[in-house]
Amino acid sequence: MLGRVTDARSRTPTAGQATRPGDRPGAAPGGARGGTLWWLAGVAAAFLLAQLAFVAGRLQLSWDEIVYISQVSMHAPAAYFDPARARGVPLLVAPVTLITSSVLALRIYLSLASAAGLLLALLAWRGLRPAWLLALAGLVFGGLWVAQYYGPQAMPDEWVAFSALAAAGLLARAMSGQASPREQRWSLAGLAASVAVAALVRPGDAVYLCAALTTAVIVVPGWRPWSALAAIGAGFGAGAAQWVGEASARFGGPLARLRLAGAEQGGFGWHLAFWDEFKAVNGPTLCRPCTVGLRYPGISAWWLALPLLAGFGVLAARRNGQFRSSLLAAGCGLALAFQYLFLIGYAAPRFLLPAYALLAIPAADALGWLVTGVRYRVQPITTAALVTFLLAQLAVQHVVLAHQVAEKTGFFTGYQRIAADLHRHGVRPPCLVKGEQDIPVAFYAGCASAPRVASAPRGDDPRKVADGSGGAVVLVRPGDRPPRYARGWTRHDLPGVHSRLLRLFAYVAPR
Repeated sequence: MLGRVTDARSRTPTAGQATRPGDRPGAAPGGARGGTLWWLAGVAAAFLLAQLAFVAGRLQLSWDEIVYISQVSMHAPAAYFDPARARGVPLLVAPVTLITSSVLALRIYLSLASAAGLLLALLAWRGLRPAWLLALAGLVFGGLWVAQYYGPQAMPDEWVAFSALAAAGLLARAMSGQASPREQRWSLAGLAASVAVAALVRPGDAVYLCAALTTAVIVVPGWRPWSALAAIGAGFGAGAAQWVGEASARFGGPLARLRLAGAEQGGFGWHLAFWDEFKAVNGPTLCRPCTVGLRYPGISAWWLALPLLAGFGVLAARRNGQFRSSLLAAGCGLALAFQYLFLIGYAAPRFLLPAYALLAIPAADALGWLVTGVRYRVQPITTAALVTFLLAQLAVQHVVLAHQVAEKTGFFTGYQRIAADLHRHGVRPPCLVKGEQDIPVAFYAGCASAPRVASAPRGDDPRKVADGSGGAVVLVRPGDRPPRYARGWTRHDLPGVHSRLLRLFAYVAPR
């Protein structure tokens, strides 16, 4: 269907025929580029303020963040970097973690970076939509609790979202037929850079993104395929090169690394995770196994309505000559969501952030039609309805955000309390922590969580691989027995933790 529809933007206006505002890439509606920037800067600033006010100053570091941060931290030894991860996030946080161990400084830095990422991703669509419509798309995405929650966190999903949104917009700009040669070259360069960022932070998602972009380039008639295909391929190659090199150096090659990554994730194959993702839309942040009930079912309807709204937006975009770009965004969003809805056996709200960012474009097309696509006499009513809907959605998302932050604040703080208890029992760096919750506890205690000898098995006796006299510790849940080598060690209660999920005993090796 994509290839059978002629985009209004590919036609050259005849003499005396006006070009619709926003149809020509590089021209902001109203003839002023600065107008677009101010609209989008306002949305990015609101996104930044929401993160700083409700998230950045309250959350300590999660398990996954610690894995990424420890690779470039001066505070503690690097945690084991499993085959499913990529090095993009450590590169992102290195400017802060190499200078300070302050979590607040890291949160503020990432809040600023994510707000800039949203601004740049929306600017990639400048000229393809009116400024206010792009701002509306930014509000649709940035207003989600999951976007605000993960903006100041050292996690890859939101950066895939920004890069995927930018890549789709830049491809549409480059292939529009109205871009000058110079604009096209810059758009293709930006496309390559966006794909490279996606591949650097999460190569698996970048494969689906590139597949969707490549399909669009090949299928749509009139697009110049070779330059776009070269940009997509070059971007993916540049971004994934480090992952491929590390696969050969540490895991026996890319295919072996993929097999190991799949094994850690429970295997890649047909898993109907759609229902699990729906149950996790309002938390928990990780649903594995997803046996929880549906939280706040009355306010989860937006999740089911989003693809329908996006589909309506694609149809509405045909009237404004924006069909191809709207369908491109929707197609890329669905491609990025596919693996998490049907190929992975567990769920997390953050997995769908790239899909939300891309579907925000056709969703904004649909919401914008309620203002501009109806009769003039009805417009005040539809505009008021739209504003009411957006305010209600923002309020609902804030309630969920506040609950998630409050829930995780106590849990993440528990890692610090366990580390403080270990220090009271004489555990000091250099030291090694193994067992339950070993990675976050070791990080906060300044210890290692992975063997310092590269050839040592991960489950080996910590006394054999811990260097120095700081001690070795094994953490065990109540009711579980410690490993055989630790059964003669001194057992200590850890009274500083009140969370049932972090209730642990420490077995400390004799000096």
